[in-house]
Amino acid sequence: MPSMLYRSRKTTLLGRLTFGIVMASLLTILGQSALATELTTDEKALISAIQKRQPAALSLLEQSVRINSGTMNLPGVRAVGALYEKELTALGFACRWVEMPKTMGRAGHLIAERKGSRGKRILLIGHLDTVFEPDSPVVPWSRQGQQVFGQGVADMKGGNLVIIEALRALSAIGALDGAQIQVVFSGDEELVGEPIAVARAELIAAAKRSDVALAFEISVKNSQGQDTGTIGRRAAGGFVLEVAGEQGHSSTIFGKGGYGAVFEAARIIDSFRKQLIEPDLTFNPALILAGTEIEVAQTSGSAAGKDNVIPRTAVIKSDLRYLTAEQRERTQQKMREIVADHLPGTKASIQFDEAYPPMAPTAGNQALLALYSTASEQAGLGAVPALPPGQRGAGDVQFVAPYVDSLDGLGVNGAGSHSPDEVLDIPSIEKSTIRAALVIYRLSKVELK
Repeated sequence: MPSMLYRSRKTTLLGRLTFGIVMASLLTILGQSALATELTTDEKALISAIQKRQPAALSLLEQSVRINSGTMNLPGVRAVGALYEKELTALGFACRWVEMPKTMGRAGHLIAERKGSRGKRILLIGHLDTVFEPDSPVVPWSRQGQQVFGQGVADMKGGNLVIIEALRALSAIGALDGAQIQVVFSGDEELVGEPIAVARAELIAAAKRSDVALAFEISVKNSQGQDTGTIGRRAAGGFVLEVAGEQGHSSTIFGKGGYGAVFEAARIIDSFRKQLIEPDLTFNPALILAGTEIEVAQTSGSAAGKDNVIPRTAVIKSDLRYLTAEQRERTQQKMREIVADHLPGTKASIQFDEAYPPMAPTAGNQALLALYSTASEQAGLGAVPALPPGQRGAGDVQFVAPYVDSLDGLGVNGAGSHSPDEVLDIPSIEKSTIRAALVIYRLSKVELK
């Protein structure tokens, strides 16, 4: 990769924009093939080391999958962390376990780091936990031909394996020496602990010490059967709408009794539907309670009312998903304006929350995907196009995306995530590991000034 592609150690918005503009310009002028040379002798050795390790890699995957690590199985999550810590320590990484407050009820996170001064500072992201708790009926491990079924085998112990095996191959050819790489394996990605600011503090801190982030959630194929890369993921947020009307006799509705809480709530939600439909924006009112008296819990509630009484209160809980901060601000402002335009005899308020920030498909993210795709093509594994951002749910990479150029979906091929039929395609371990090792190698060779 040309030595002119560098950025400051200090992560700034200007630096990210500069990197993205430079990369995008080179892509336009020179074409993707010019962003990296043909495979070097070292890169060929890297691939060979990965190929020779495949039986042992599959064995390591089996060890991890057979350990139940449902998010709430704290000893199991720590046991998977201990397994990975042993592997990473042997590769020269300094490892530490980050405990979470006991009140959070989460196992904590594994952080591993190799310090150096060469190339870009690289952050690799995985997670130790799965959705399968110890009482899950899913068989821990079952192989059928070139597929493996098991608890979290693809989401994301297969992706974790890709990280470790890529680093092992880099170590085998001496390419880790001088590189600065951090690995963060979170212990609660499937059910994040509260408060989220505490749960993700270490991940965000690692991002602020990095130049690029690569995340290894399951690889998704497009309609042409190509593996894709994730350059954008929509935020996971929501809103709570509270509506008040004037309780009174039903015969006075639409007149001196006003319109009541139900009609006002319906007006607001239907106005959202009519005025706020745009690409990558969705909202889903999932819980609605209305009446003269209501009680609202997190995901349930109760309501009381009579058909001859105008309801005085309503609450609506909804999710809200968007792709960029700009889309968030524009949407929330429009929602506030709609809410403020009350029907007679009513009033309403809306409160927003955001669990996962948006990962916007920036120029820097696109440039990372271009490097990844080029490496894949030169290794004979085909191009890797971008997955449309609206097709993925929320993930840990979104916490780092505001601070650093990011790419996700670099894990294994599989299907049935979070289901009893979760499956991993064994050949994808080698393929994804080769791609990861090549892009890490090339990023670690970028000249920094």
